[in-house]
Amino acid sequence: MGIVFGDLGTSPLYSLQTVVQATGGRFTAHSALGVLSLIVWTLILTISIKYCLFVMRADNRGEGGILALMSLIGANGFVPGFKVLTGMGLLGAALIYGDGVITPAISVLSALEGVNVVTTTFKPFIMPMAVVILLCLFAAQRFGTERIGRAFGPVMMLWFIVIATLGLVSIAHHPGVVAALDPRYAVRFMVGSGSAGFLVLGGVFLCITGGEALYADMGHFGKGPIRRSWYGIVLPSLLLSYAGQTAFLIDKGTVAGNPFFQIAPSWSIYPLVVLATLATIIASQAIITGSFSMTRQAMQLGWLPGVAIRQTSDRIYGQIYIPVVNWLLMIATLATTFAFGSSDRLAGAYGTAVSTTMLLTSILLYRAMRHVWRWPIAVAIAAAGVFLIVDGSFFLANLLKIAEGGWLPLSFAAVLFVIMTTWRAGTDAIRATLVQSTDAVDRFLSDLKRGVIPRVAGTTVFLTRSTQKVSGLIMAHAHFTGVLPRNAIALSVLFETTPRIAGAAHCTVVDNLAEGLWHVVARFGFFEIPDLRRVLRDAHGLLDAAVDFDKALFVGTRDLIVRKRKSASMRGWRLALFAFLYRNSVKVVDRFNLAPENVIEIARQIAI
Repeated sequence: MGIVFGDLGTSPLYSLQTVVQATGGRFTAHSALGVLSLIVWTLILTISIKYCLFVMRADNRGEGGILALMSLIGANGFVPGFKVLTGMGLLGAALIYGDGVITPAISVLSALEGVNVVTTTFKPFIMPMAVVILLCLFAAQRFGTERIGRAFGPVMMLWFIVIATLGLVSIAHHPGVVAALDPRYAVRFMVGSGSAGFLVLGGVFLCITGGEALYADMGHFGKGPIRRSWYGIVLPSLLLSYAGQTAFLIDKGTVAGNPFFQIAPSWSIYPLVVLATLATIIASQAIITGSFSMTRQAMQLGWLPGVAIRQTSDRIYGQIYIPVVNWLLMIATLATTFAFGSSDRLAGAYGTAVSTTMLLTSILLYRAMRHVWRWPIAVAIAAAGVFLIVDGSFFLANLLKIAEGGWLPLSFAAVLFVIMTTWRAGTDAIRATLVQSTDAVDRFLSDLKRGVIPRVAGTTVFLTRSTQKVSGLIMAHAHFTGVLPRNAIALSVLFETTPRIAGAAHCTVVDNLAEGLWHVVARFGFFEIPDLRRVLRDAHGLLDAAVDFDKALFVGTRDLIVRKRKSASMRGWRLALFAFLYRNSVKVVDRFNLAPENVIEIARQIAI
């Protein structure tokens, strides 16, 4: 509850408020019940059925998230037959970052604005207070969330108890709101509302923002605890809260402001604002740490440049901190808070990115149904078709928000999508450039066996991006220095499309190419932090007993990217962007947990 349901759990703060604005604040009993019925069945169809029963079944060895789903169906590269699916997965991941910019801003603002129900004295200070809270939140990330995370569960449990209680008290005045369980109210509302119904649908959609986070967090907790928390606590609390707010709408008829705070007694507003602020901080924390996890996955799968990752807990693997992601998110979130200033203005920007991601997830899920689970085509179309109709409706409704601010997360996602595709294209071009001809390799091995290349004492590990057994880095080293260490090891690092690799499987076949020359392949899952020293220790028994990795020298590269004069694979701004990303990617010392005093980096000029 504390981590997975922060976003979903705080949606009552702003969902019906957005609907109130879309309708002009005027409600009849039938229109209010129609809105509530839409919310109820949206929660049931999208979260209870689609995500909890179907999407969470599409786990990649226990891990979730759209990138894990993309890898599960084999779409981790622009190869024939998978280009469109790969593009959808990448776009969905990029859109989650866009959502991560808006979620902290709208959540904290909507919580603090609760004081406006009692007095307008603090209204000019709401936005500055939100900025201070967000600034402190992002600044605290460097210390890790393990300790503060222990309080997340109890706080969110209290939050769900409070919103359920407030809802029950309000329902007692209008018990007729339970009629909204009949889906015909939702159908009649949409049919009778015309184009205005799509505006309302855009507000209704906000009740399920956080569904993608539920799927992404599956690897941390497992399916069982998430499903039990949702069905047993979170869903009933949300339904009671929304029903209580709807009862208030029916009672008043005309409403201005946020019904979430208006159904609370006046004496409870200040404590409720404090509790809501704590809950929204937790919701913001969840999306921030989710962005860290997704960055690590994208980096390991080869879609983003290497960045520095700090492990903030020696007991919990998922506790990581990525400085560059944290500060970029902070800048974007604070700028968004300054620019929009209030939660009602931000509601126009919120939802566009999430609705698109959910639609893309449904399409990828259909592929999993057919090619991973081997479902008959009729069953797969029937199941995925229902989800696509629901997601497509919300997607179209949120398109109306683009002019009101929806362009913001979409633009942010578009930039990230370009970065990811450019990075993959550039790294593929480098690998193609570094491939050594068979003749050159045979000539090098022949010279080595005949003693043409002198050998000197010591052990050197050459870190190479190439999967060739004889690395071009070793050949270049021998050419320019005129010697080769007595023990030379070409170490290739491969990140697989599975989350984790257990035990000795980290080290695959060790090839002894010549006397004192080996090729070792280190394999890691996309959810792991690579530790090369551990892999080499595991491989020690497969190598010569004289190899001493404690005193070994590690040689990496710090390449400079330039454009080929003829038949360049990348041109113009894309080449400049890739060269910038490549130049500023993390150093091998930080990426692979190596001792700096044992590492040498060699600069090469590579034309692509």
